[in-house]
Amino acid sequence: MNKDFDQWNGEKKKIHMQAGMAYAHPREVWWCALGANIGAETDGKHDNFERPVLVLRVYNTETLLILPITSREKKDEFHCAVKVKFGTVWIKLTQSRVISTYRLLRKVDMIPESAFKKVQIAFSKFI
Repeated sequence: MNKDFDQWNGEKKKIHMQAGMAYAHPREVWWCALGANIGAETDGKHDNFERPVLVLRVYNTETLLILPITSREKKDEFHCAVKVKFGTVWIKLTQSRVISTYRLLRKVDMIPESAFKKVQIAFSKFI
């Protein structure tokens, strides 16, 4: 699979220059510019390299811990299914990462506390 690192590099420069700081909170689902990443790391999709993510923890106004989301059904211990506004999604428990708030594009939803607790418990097995 060929990855367009050059196109992502251009997009990343734009994101950094625009420096749009978003104010996120745990339990929120955001579209996020994850980019073109190395190997099996979760990539963003399409021309702007974005994908939905779940905000797990906010460290400060500039950084947060997220888990990428996929719409493809995954029935294994590495994913946790939750319902969001646009249907059931699977949280990728093994792909956590700290990101800049500059990467956040638009808020989509906030999952219920019970679903968030389920994700936290499932994620704790991998840390």
